[in-house]
Order: sequence, then structure tokens, then C-alpha cells
Amino acid sequence: MNRLLFQLAVLPAVFLIWYIYRKDKAEKEPAKLLVRLFVLGALVCIVVAFIEVFASAVLGVVIPESTVMYAFLENFYAVALVEELAKYFVLKKSTWSSAHFDYLFDGVVYAVVASLGFATFENVFYVASGGVSTAIARALLSVPGHAIDGVCMGYFYGLAKRADLRGDATTRGKNLFLAVLGPTAIHGVYDFLISVDLFGVFLLFEVVVTILAVLQVNKLSREDAPL
Repeated sequence: MNRLLFQLAVLPAVFLIWYIYRKDKAEKEPAKLLVRLFVLGALVCIVVAFIEVFASAVLGVVIPESTVMYAFLENFYAVALVEELAKYFVLKKSTWSSAHFDYLFDGVVYAVVASLGFATFENVFYVASGGVSTAIARALLSVPGHAIDGVCMGYFYGLAKRADLRGDATTRGKNLFLAVLGPTAIHGVYDFLISVDLFGVFLLFEVVVTILAVLQVNKLSREDAPL
């Protein structure tokens, strides 16, 4: 992989991390913690790749691969759920007990950085084989898609932490569940629409969720408060 392709593969995530870091206005998170999240997010991608191959193979034994049902189950369960659970695992293990996790927006920062670590590792391999055109397409769609998943996960994750500090176990559990369910649903729809060639619907979906994510980030940044 040459230098240009590597830069094209990595720079979208760098830009999005810079963007979300700037939005953390109340109290910046330590670089060491963010680097840890990014690296672990990238490394877990390796494990996920093996799980996805196995899950898809098992699914193919039960359901014909040419069917819409197979596409639905593969994209929502063998891919989206597996990937979002992996990101969630990295997120919770690295930050739940951290003393730095003391503002609501922190959850968004953590989840986005972990998600973009995953996206960067994945992107390097796609760009290495697909070239410049793949790099451009993924810079505009796939990498921001992972960041959007991170915004959704981080929002509910922050709410769960607030509930935990207030001793509300029921609300904590509900929001931790939504921290996985929300991004899995977004991710699954994204992948499913592409796999069944509904590209027009996919583009509309991508525009809508991007706008909603940006509005949510701006709102949470502006109204951020201690947990």
C-alpha cells in the first residue's frame, strides 16, 4: 500500500476525531485514553472479521445466500450486531470506571473514537485493494457511517452512566441496551440497503442520519453538563 492510499484511508477518521474533540467544550479528554480507545477499536476489528466469516457461513447453511432474508440477517446480525458489540466492549471496558468520564458528552467522544479506530483499520484493507475510488467513496460514506453509529452509542452510554451514578439501575440497563441496539439498527439498515441495491434509498437514509447526528452532536455539545 503506497503512502497516498494510506493517507486517504486514515485521514477521514483523523478529521472526524478532530471534529468531535473540538465539540467537547466543557472538559477535554486525556489523549492517552483516546489513543487507547482508538487502538483497541482497531485491534478488535481482527477478531470481528473471524466472527463475521463464521456467522455468515453458518447462516448460509440455514438460508440460501441469494434470498432477501439472508441479506437481512447477515447485515443486521452477522455484521452490524457483531461490530457494534465489539465497539461497545472496547468502550465499556476502557471508560466505564474512568474518573475522566464525568460529563454526558464524554460518552459520545469515547464511542466515536473507538468506532473510528475500528473504521480506520477496516478502511486500510478496503482502500489497499480498491484504490483511490474506494478511498473516496468510503471517506464520504463508510467512515462517517461508523462515526454516526458512535454518536448514537455514546449518547445512550452517557445517559446510562448518569443513571448509574444516581443509583437508577433500571434506567442504566435500558440505556446500555439502547447503546447497542441503536447503532446496530442504523448500521444494519445502512448495510442492508446497499446489499439489496437500493442505492437511492440508501443515499436518502445516509443524508437523514448524518443531519440528525450533526444536530445531536451540536445540541449535546452546547448543553453538556456534569453527570
